[in-house]
Amino acid sequence: MPRSGKEARARLEQAALELYLEHGFDAVTTAEIAARAGVTERTYFRHFPDKREVLFEGERRLTGWVTEALAAVPDEVAPWPAMRRAIDLIVPSLEESGRAGNRLAAIVATTPALRERAAAKEANLVALVAGLLVERGAPADEADLVALTEWGVLAHAIRTWRAAPGTPLQRHVDRAFALLGGLAGA
Repeated sequence: MPRSGKEARARLEQAALELYLEHGFDAVTTAEIAARAGVTERTYFRHFPDKREVLFEGERRLTGWVTEALAAVPDEVAPWPAMRRAIDLIVPSLEESGRAGNRLAAIVATTPALRERAAAKEANLVALVAGLLVERGAPADEADLVALTEWGVLAHAIRTWRAAPGTPLQRHVDRAFALLGGLAGA
C-alpha cells in the first residue's frame, strides 16, 4: 500500500496509463486501475472523480509550471516576449514528463471521449494564460491572441518533438517560433 496520498496518486496514474495502453480506455474499470496500483477503489475515488481524470493530472502540473514561469518574467516585458520566455522556462519540465505525455497522447488519439477532455484542457490552459497576461496589464484581446497563438506554437513543437525521438524539445520550440515568424512576415 502506498504510504502517502501523493504516492497513491502517482501509482494510480501509472496503473491507468498501463492498463489503457494494454486494453483500451473503454475496456478498463476503476476497480482494475485501483487493483493494479495496490489501493482500493474507494482510494481511487478519493483522488479522481472518474476514469478520465486520472489521465489529466498533468494539467494541474502544467498549470503550475506556466503560472510560475510567467511570474518569473518581469512585468514590464510585453505579452508576446513574456510568454515566449515562459515557454522556454517550462521546456525542461515538459521534456522530463515526455514519456508519460507520449503515452497519454497515444491513448487520447484512439478515444473520442478523451479527445474531448484534452480539447477542454487545452481551452482551460489558454484561458489561464490569457488571464495571467491581463493581470500583467495586457488588453484582453491581445492577451487572448497571444495565448492562443503561443499555445498553438508550443503544441506544434510538441507534436514534431514526439515524431523525432531523441531530439531536444527546445530545438522544436525554436523552429516553430521561427516558422511562425517567417509566416507572419510573409
